[in-house]
Amino acid sequence: MHIDHIALWTNNLERCKQFYVSYFGATAGSGYTNPNKGFASCFLSFSSGARIEVMSTSTLHPVAIEPGAQRMGLTHFAISLGSEQLVDALTQRLKNDGYPVLDGPRRTGDGYYESVVLDPDGNRIEITA
Repeated sequence: MHIDHIALWTNNLERCKQFYVSYFGATAGSGYTNPNKGFASCFLSFSSGARIEVMSTSTLHPVAIEPGAQRMGLTHFAISLGSEQLVDALTQRLKNDGYPVLDGPRRTGDGYYESVVLDPDGNRIEITA
C-alpha cells in the first residue's frame, strides 16, 4: 500500500504546473478538462513514482487561505532531493526567483536537513536532503 498522489487546487493551472516542472523535475501529463463541470487537472509525476494532481475549477469556490498559513489537516508535503547541497542550491534558486523561503536550510531536531518554501499558491513545501 502507498499514497498514490496528493491534489492541490490552483487559480492558475499552467503557473502551478510549470513551478513543479521547473524546480522539482516533475513530468506533466497531458491534462484533463471537463467543461460541463468547469474542471481541469494535470498530473505531475516524479521519478520516485509520487504524483501531484494540480486542479482548477470555474464552478466551485475553494476556500483561500493566507499563503503559508498553518492549518488543520494537510499543512505541508516534503520533497527529498537526496543531498544537503541540492537543498541549499534549490532553496537559493527559489529565493533568487522571488519565492518565499520560510525557514532554513537547517538541521531539524528530528535529524532532517531541510528548508521550507511556498509554491505559487502558498502551499508549504519542505525541501529535504
